Amino acid sequence: MKRVGFLYDKITDEANIRAAILNSSKGKRDQRRVKRVLVDIDGHAQRIRQMLLNRAFVPAPYIERTIHDNSAGKQRTISKPRYYPDQIIHWALMQVIQPIIMRGMYRYCCGSVPGRGTSDGQRALRRWLDTDYKGTRWCLKMDIEKFYPSVDNETLKSMFRRKIKCPNTLWLIDIIIDSADGLPIGNYTSQWFSNFYLEGLDHYIKQQLRVPYYIRYVDDLVLLGPNKRKLHRARIDIADYLAKIHLSVKGNWQVFRVKDRPIDFLGFRFYRDRTTLRKRNALRIRRRMRRIGKKGHLNHKDAAAVISYWGWIKRSDSYGFYHKHVKPYVTIKQARRTVSNHARLRNHSERRTGEGEPGTPGG
Repeated sequence: MKRVGFLYDKITDEANIRAAILNSSKGKRDQRRVKRVLVDIDGHAQRIRQMLLNRAFVPAPYIERTIHDNSAGKQRTISKPRYYPDQIIHWALMQVIQPIIMRGMYRYCCGSVPGRGTSDGQRALRRWLDTDYKGTRWCLKMDIEKFYPSVDNETLKSMFRRKIKCPNTLWLIDIIIDSADGLPIGNYTSQWFSNFYLEGLDHYIKQQLRVPYYIRYVDDLVLLGPNKRKLHRARIDIADYLAKIHLSVKGNWQVFRVKDRPIDFLGFRFYRDRTTLRKRNALRIRRRMRRIGKKGHLNHKDAAAVISYWGWIKRSDSYGFYHKHVKPYVTIKQARRTVSNHARLRNHSERRTGEGEPGTPGG
Protein backbone atom coordinates (compact mmCIF):
# COMPACT_ATOMS: atom_id res chain seq x y z
CA MET A 1 0.00 0.00 0.00
CA LYS A 2 1.30 3.44 -0.92
CA ARG A 3 2.21 5.50 2.15
CA VAL A 4 0.51 8.87 2.65
CA GLY A 5 2.44 12.10 3.10
CA PHE A 6 1.84 15.87 3.42
CA LEU A 7 -0.65 15.52 6.28
CA TYR A 8 0.75 17.98 8.80
CA ASP A 9 -0.43 21.07 6.94
CA LYS A 10 -3.97 19.71 7.20
CA ILE A 11 -3.58 18.91 10.91
CA THR A 12 -2.22 22.39 11.71
CA ASP A 13 -4.73 24.24 9.55
CA GLU A 14 -6.68 26.66 11.76
CA ALA A 15 -10.01 25.52 10.35
CA ASN A 16 -9.16 21.94 11.33
CA ILE A 17 -8.16 23.02 14.84
CA ARG A 18 -11.33 25.11 15.27
CA ALA A 19 -13.36 22.07 14.24
CA ALA A 20 -11.38 20.00 16.75
CA ILE A 21 -12.27 22.48 19.51
CA LEU A 22 -15.97 22.24 18.71
CA ASN A 23 -15.96 18.44 18.34
CA SER A 24 -13.93 17.81 21.49
CA SER A 25 -16.21 20.09 23.53
CA LYS A 26 -19.43 18.19 22.79
CA GLY A 27 -21.13 16.96 25.93
CA LYS A 28 -18.96 19.05 28.28
CA ARG A 29 -19.57 22.66 27.29
CA ASP A 30 -20.84 23.49 30.78
CA GLN A 31 -17.37 22.79 32.25
CA ARG A 32 -15.32 25.87 33.09
CA ARG A 33 -12.12 24.59 31.47
CA VAL A 34 -14.04 24.06 28.23
CA LYS A 35 -15.93 27.36 28.43
CA ARG A 36 -12.63 29.24 28.69
CA VAL A 37 -11.64 27.85 25.30
CA LEU A 38 -15.03 28.27 23.63
CA VAL A 39 -15.27 31.99 24.36
CA ASP A 40 -12.04 32.56 22.36
CA ILE A 41 -11.92 29.77 19.79
CA ASP A 42 -9.82 31.68 17.27
CA GLY A 43 -7.19 32.68 19.84
CA HIS A 44 -6.84 29.17 21.19
CA ALA A 45 -6.72 27.71 17.68
CA GLN A 46 -3.85 30.06 16.79
CA ARG A 47 -1.92 29.13 19.95
CA ILE A 48 -2.36 25.41 19.32
CA ARG A 49 -1.27 25.87 15.70
CA GLN A 50 1.95 27.57 16.77
CA MET A 51 2.52 24.90 19.41
CA LEU A 52 2.29 22.19 16.75
CA LEU A 53 4.33 24.05 14.13
CA ASN A 54 7.12 24.55 16.70
CA ARG A 55 6.81 20.95 17.91
CA ALA A 56 6.32 22.40 21.38
CA PHE A 57 3.41 20.14 22.39
CA VAL A 58 4.18 17.95 25.40
CA PRO A 59 1.30 15.77 26.68
CA ALA A 60 0.34 16.58 30.26
CA PRO A 61 0.21 13.79 32.89
CA TYR A 62 -3.09 11.95 32.85
CA ILE A 63 -5.70 12.28 35.57
CA GLU A 64 -6.48 8.69 36.55
CA ARG A 65 -9.58 7.34 38.24
CA THR A 66 -11.07 3.91 38.69
CA ILE A 67 -14.65 3.22 37.69
CA HIS A 68 -16.90 0.17 37.82
CA ASP A 69 -18.09 -0.79 34.34
CA ASN A 70 -21.58 -2.12 35.00
CA SER A 71 -22.05 -3.54 31.51
CA ALA A 72 -18.85 -5.60 31.74
CA GLY A 73 -18.95 -6.16 35.50
CA LYS A 74 -15.33 -5.13 36.04
CA GLN A 75 -13.13 -2.30 37.34
CA ARG A 76 -11.48 -0.04 34.77
CA THR A 77 -8.81 2.63 35.14
CA ILE A 78 -9.67 5.74 33.10
CA SER A 79 -6.78 8.02 32.15
CA LYS A 80 -8.19 11.45 31.39
CA PRO A 81 -6.06 13.92 29.37
CA ARG A 82 -6.24 17.67 29.87
CA TYR A 83 -8.81 19.37 27.70
CA TYR A 84 -6.52 22.18 26.52
CA PRO A 85 -4.47 21.51 24.53
CA ASP A 86 -4.28 17.69 24.71
CA GLN A 87 -7.84 16.62 23.84
CA ILE A 88 -8.10 19.26 21.12
CA ILE A 89 -4.84 18.10 19.52
CA HIS A 90 -6.02 14.48 19.65
CA TRP A 91 -9.11 15.51 17.67
CA ALA A 92 -7.12 17.64 15.23
CA LEU A 93 -4.93 14.62 14.47
CA MET A 94 -7.76 12.11 14.14
CA GLN A 95 -9.86 14.35 11.88
CA VAL A 96 -7.07 14.08 9.33
CA ILE A 97 -5.81 10.49 9.72
CA GLN A 98 -9.20 8.84 10.40
CA PRO A 99 -9.85 8.24 6.66
CA ILE A 100 -6.42 6.59 6.36
CA ILE A 101 -7.22 4.21 9.23
CA MET A 102 -10.70 3.53 7.86
CA ARG A 103 -9.30 2.67 4.42
CA GLY A 104 -7.88 -0.67 5.56
CA MET A 105 -10.39 -1.44 8.29
CA TYR A 106 -12.29 -4.74 8.26
CA ARG A 107 -16.01 -4.24 7.63
CA TYR A 108 -17.14 -6.03 10.78
CA CYS A 109 -14.75 -4.30 13.15
CA CYS A 110 -17.60 -2.78 15.15
CA GLY A 111 -16.17 -1.07 18.23
CA SER A 112 -15.70 2.71 18.51
CA VAL A 113 -16.20 3.27 14.79
CA PRO A 114 -18.81 5.78 13.54
CA GLY A 115 -21.84 3.90 12.23
CA ARG A 116 -20.49 0.58 13.48
CA GLY A 117 -21.64 0.23 17.05
CA THR A 118 -23.38 -2.62 18.83
CA SER A 119 -26.46 -2.29 16.61
CA ASP A 120 -24.41 -2.81 13.44
CA GLY A 121 -22.68 -5.84 14.91
CA GLN A 122 -25.95 -7.25 16.18
CA ARG A 123 -27.61 -6.95 12.78
CA ALA A 124 -24.72 -8.74 11.09
CA LEU A 125 -24.60 -11.59 13.59
CA ARG A 126 -28.38 -12.03 13.54
CA ARG A 127 -28.38 -12.07 9.72
CA TRP A 128 -25.65 -14.71 9.57
CA LEU A 129 -27.47 -16.97 12.02
CA ASP A 130 -30.76 -16.60 10.17
CA THR A 131 -29.51 -17.07 6.62
CA ASP A 132 -26.79 -19.75 6.89
CA TYR A 133 -27.65 -22.49 9.37
CA LYS A 134 -24.88 -24.88 8.28
CA GLY A 135 -22.22 -22.17 8.01
CA THR A 136 -22.91 -20.94 11.55
CA ARG A 137 -23.22 -24.32 13.25
CA TRP A 138 -20.22 -23.77 15.56
CA CYS A 139 -19.00 -20.68 17.42
CA LEU A 140 -15.56 -19.70 18.71
CA LYS A 141 -15.75 -16.89 21.26
CA MET A 142 -12.56 -15.39 22.64
CA ASP A 143 -11.12 -12.11 23.87
CA ILE A 144 -7.71 -10.55 24.37
CA GLU A 145 -6.08 -10.40 27.78
CA LYS A 146 -5.79 -6.81 29.12
CA PHE A 147 -5.82 -5.44 25.60
CA TYR A 148 -5.44 -1.68 26.05
CA PRO A 149 -2.54 -1.72 28.54
CA SER A 150 -0.84 -4.58 26.61
CA VAL A 151 -0.52 -2.72 23.29
CA ASP A 152 3.19 -2.41 22.52
CA ASN A 153 4.17 1.20 21.82
CA GLU A 154 7.00 0.42 19.41
CA THR A 155 4.93 -2.08 17.44
CA LEU A 156 2.10 0.43 17.07
CA LYS A 157 4.50 3.13 15.89
CA SER A 158 5.99 0.78 13.30
CA MET A 159 2.48 -0.01 12.02
CA PHE A 160 1.82 3.69 11.44
CA ARG A 161 5.09 3.97 9.51
CA ARG A 162 3.76 1.44 7.01
CA LYS A 163 0.84 3.78 6.21
CA ILE A 164 2.14 7.30 6.81
CA LYS A 165 5.40 8.89 5.66
CA CYS A 166 4.87 12.50 6.82
CA PRO A 167 7.64 13.03 9.44
CA ASN A 168 5.81 15.71 11.45
CA THR A 169 2.62 13.66 11.63
CA LEU A 170 4.61 10.63 12.78
CA TRP A 171 6.25 12.82 15.44
CA LEU A 172 2.82 13.82 16.77
CA ILE A 173 1.54 10.24 16.71
CA ASP A 174 4.70 9.07 18.50
CA ILE A 175 4.46 11.51 21.39
CA ILE A 176 0.78 10.67 21.94
CA ILE A 177 1.60 6.93 21.91
CA ASP A 178 4.56 7.42 24.25
CA SER A 179 2.49 9.46 26.73
CA ALA A 180 1.57 6.14 28.40
CA ASP A 181 2.45 2.46 28.38
CA GLY A 182 -0.12 0.83 26.14
CA LEU A 183 -3.27 2.70 25.17
CA PRO A 184 -4.86 4.81 27.94
CA ILE A 185 -8.62 4.29 28.23
CA GLY A 186 -9.88 7.88 28.02
CA ASN A 187 -7.87 9.16 25.06
CA TYR A 188 -9.96 9.84 21.97
CA THR A 189 -7.04 8.50 19.95
CA SER A 190 -7.02 5.17 21.81
CA GLN A 191 -10.28 3.92 20.32
CA TRP A 192 -8.86 4.46 16.82
CA PHE A 193 -5.35 3.24 17.59
CA SER A 194 -6.73 0.03 19.13
CA ASN A 195 -8.64 -0.91 16.00
CA PHE A 196 -5.66 0.02 13.85
CA TYR A 197 -3.43 -2.24 15.98
CA LEU A 198 -5.68 -5.23 15.22
CA GLU A 199 -6.26 -4.47 11.54
CA GLY A 200 -3.74 -7.11 10.52
CA LEU A 201 -5.42 -9.71 12.74
CA ASP A 202 -8.79 -9.06 11.09
CA HIS A 203 -7.40 -9.59 7.59
CA TYR A 204 -5.42 -12.63 8.74
CA ILE A 205 -8.59 -14.30 10.05
CA LYS A 206 -10.58 -13.59 6.90
CA GLN A 207 -7.95 -13.98 4.18
CA GLN A 208 -5.53 -16.55 5.59
CA LEU A 209 -7.67 -18.61 7.95
CA ARG A 210 -10.73 -18.16 5.70
CA VAL A 211 -13.22 -18.08 8.57
CA PRO A 212 -16.67 -17.68 6.94
CA TYR A 213 -18.16 -15.37 9.55
CA TYR A 214 -16.12 -13.19 11.88
CA ILE A 215 -16.91 -10.11 13.91
CA ARG A 216 -14.79 -8.13 16.37
CA TYR A 217 -15.90 -5.59 18.96
CA VAL A 218 -12.67 -3.97 20.23
CA ASP A 219 -10.98 -6.98 21.94
CA ASP A 220 -13.92 -9.43 21.81
CA LEU A 221 -13.91 -11.86 18.88
CA VAL A 222 -16.68 -14.13 17.59
CA LEU A 223 -16.00 -16.59 14.77
CA LEU A 224 -18.66 -18.81 13.22
CA GLY A 225 -18.17 -21.82 10.97
CA PRO A 226 -19.48 -25.24 9.99
CA ASN A 227 -16.60 -27.23 11.47
CA LYS A 228 -15.53 -27.52 15.12
CA ARG A 229 -12.03 -28.78 14.32
CA LYS A 230 -11.28 -25.82 12.01
CA LEU A 231 -12.34 -23.33 14.68
CA HIS A 232 -10.01 -24.97 17.20
CA ARG A 233 -7.22 -24.72 14.64
CA ALA A 234 -8.10 -21.05 14.06
CA ARG A 235 -7.93 -20.41 17.81
CA ILE A 236 -4.35 -21.70 17.94
CA ASP A 237 -3.33 -19.71 14.86
CA ILE A 238 -4.90 -16.52 16.27
CA ALA A 239 -3.04 -16.98 19.56
CA ASP A 240 0.23 -17.36 17.61
CA TYR A 241 -0.51 -14.22 15.57
CA LEU A 242 -1.32 -12.19 18.69
CA ALA A 243 1.89 -13.32 20.39
CA LYS A 244 3.85 -11.73 17.53
CA ILE A 245 2.33 -8.33 18.40
CA HIS A 246 2.77 -8.85 22.16
CA LEU A 247 -0.82 -9.81 22.98
CA SER A 248 -2.35 -12.97 24.42
CA VAL A 249 -5.76 -14.65 24.48
CA LYS A 250 -7.69 -14.95 27.72
CA GLY A 251 -8.08 -18.46 29.04
CA ASN A 252 -11.87 -18.30 28.98
CA TRP A 253 -12.20 -18.98 25.22
CA GLN A 254 -15.10 -21.23 24.18
CA VAL A 255 -15.98 -23.41 21.19
CA PHE A 256 -19.59 -24.59 21.25
CA ARG A 257 -22.51 -25.67 19.11
CA VAL A 258 -24.82 -22.70 18.48
CA LYS A 259 -28.01 -24.74 18.77
CA ASP A 260 -27.04 -25.83 22.31
CA ARG A 261 -26.37 -22.42 23.87
CA PRO A 262 -26.63 -18.70 23.04
CA ILE A 263 -23.78 -16.47 21.89
CA ASP A 264 -23.30 -13.88 24.65
CA PHE A 265 -22.00 -10.87 22.73
CA LEU A 266 -22.54 -7.10 22.36
CA GLY A 267 -24.85 -7.03 25.38
CA PHE A 268 -27.23 -9.61 23.89
CA ARG A 269 -27.74 -13.35 23.90
CA PHE A 270 -28.09 -14.70 20.35
CA TYR A 271 -30.09 -17.90 20.04
CA ARG A 272 -30.93 -19.72 16.84
CA ASP A 273 -34.43 -18.24 16.69
CA ARG A 274 -34.32 -15.10 18.84
CA THR A 275 -32.20 -12.43 20.51
CA THR A 276 -32.61 -11.49 24.17
CA LEU A 277 -30.95 -9.03 26.52
CA ARG A 278 -27.89 -10.17 28.39
CA LYS A 279 -28.90 -11.18 31.93
CA ARG A 280 -26.65 -8.55 33.54
CA ASN A 281 -28.09 -5.81 31.32
CA ALA A 282 -31.67 -6.88 32.00
CA LEU A 283 -31.01 -6.83 35.76
CA ARG A 284 -29.38 -3.39 35.52
CA ILE A 285 -32.41 -2.00 33.67
CA ARG A 286 -34.84 -3.43 36.22
CA ARG A 287 -32.88 -1.96 39.14
CA ARG A 288 -32.64 1.47 37.51
CA MET A 289 -36.37 1.53 36.78
CA ARG A 290 -37.21 0.63 40.38
CA ARG A 291 -34.99 3.48 41.61
CA ILE A 292 -36.72 5.89 39.23
CA GLY A 293 -40.10 4.72 40.55
CA LYS A 294 -39.03 5.37 44.16
CA LYS A 295 -37.88 8.91 43.31
CA GLY A 296 -41.31 9.84 42.00
CA HIS A 297 -39.87 12.19 39.37
CA LEU A 298 -37.78 11.91 36.20
CA ASN A 299 -34.55 13.89 35.80
CA HIS A 300 -32.70 14.22 32.50
CA LYS A 301 -30.03 11.64 33.39
CA ASP A 302 -32.61 8.99 34.18
CA ALA A 303 -34.55 9.95 31.05
CA ALA A 304 -31.44 9.58 28.90
CA ALA A 305 -30.84 6.15 30.45
CA VAL A 306 -34.41 5.09 29.65
CA ILE A 307 -33.97 6.13 26.00
CA SER A 308 -30.72 4.15 25.87
CA TYR A 309 -32.46 1.10 27.35
CA TRP A 310 -35.20 1.40 24.76
CA GLY A 311 -32.57 1.22 22.04
CA TRP A 312 -31.41 -2.12 23.48
CA ILE A 313 -34.91 -3.46 24.01
CA LYS A 314 -36.27 -2.70 20.54
CA ARG A 315 -33.27 -4.44 18.92
CA SER A 316 -34.09 -7.67 20.74
CA ASP A 317 -37.08 -9.89 21.38
CA SER A 318 -37.80 -8.08 24.65
CA TYR A 319 -41.06 -6.22 24.04
CA GLY A 320 -42.69 -8.06 26.93
CA PHE A 321 -39.78 -7.07 29.17
CA TYR A 322 -40.41 -3.41 28.30
CA HIS A 323 -44.11 -3.61 29.22
CA LYS A 324 -43.36 -5.40 32.48
CA HIS A 325 -40.28 -3.62 33.80
CA VAL A 326 -40.03 -0.20 32.07
CA LYS A 327 -43.40 1.17 31.01
CA PRO A 328 -45.00 0.98 34.49
CA TYR A 329 -42.44 3.57 35.64
CA VAL A 330 -41.66 5.71 32.57
CA THR A 331 -42.82 5.74 28.97
CA ILE A 332 -40.44 6.45 26.11
CA LYS A 333 -42.49 9.53 25.25
CA GLN A 334 -41.99 10.96 28.75
CA ALA A 335 -38.25 10.25 28.63
CA ARG A 336 -37.83 11.92 25.24
CA ARG A 337 -39.77 14.98 26.36
CA THR A 338 -37.58 15.33 29.47
CA VAL A 339 -34.34 15.06 27.47
CA SER A 340 -35.61 17.52 24.87
CA ASN A 341 -36.56 20.09 27.51
CA HIS A 342 -33.18 19.76 29.23
CA ALA A 343 -31.32 20.21 25.93
CA ARG A 344 -33.35 23.29 25.08
CA LEU A 345 -32.57 24.90 28.46
CA ARG A 346 -28.88 24.01 28.19
CA ASN A 347 -28.57 25.46 24.68
CA HIS A 348 -30.27 28.65 25.81
CA SER A 349 -27.86 28.92 28.74
CA GLU A 350 -24.83 28.33 26.48
CA ARG A 351 -25.96 31.06 24.09
CA ARG A 352 -26.35 33.53 26.95
CA THR A 353 -22.93 32.57 28.35
CA GLY A 354 -21.28 32.99 24.96
CA GLU A 355 -22.80 36.43 24.50
CA GLY A 356 -21.94 37.69 27.95
CA GLU A 357 -18.40 36.45 28.76
CA PRO A 358 -15.24 38.09 27.45
CA GLY A 359 -12.52 35.91 25.92
CA THR A 360 -9.89 34.64 28.34
CA PRO A 361 -6.87 32.38 27.76
CA GLY A 362 -7.53 28.71 28.53
CA GLY A 363 -5.45 26.32 30.62
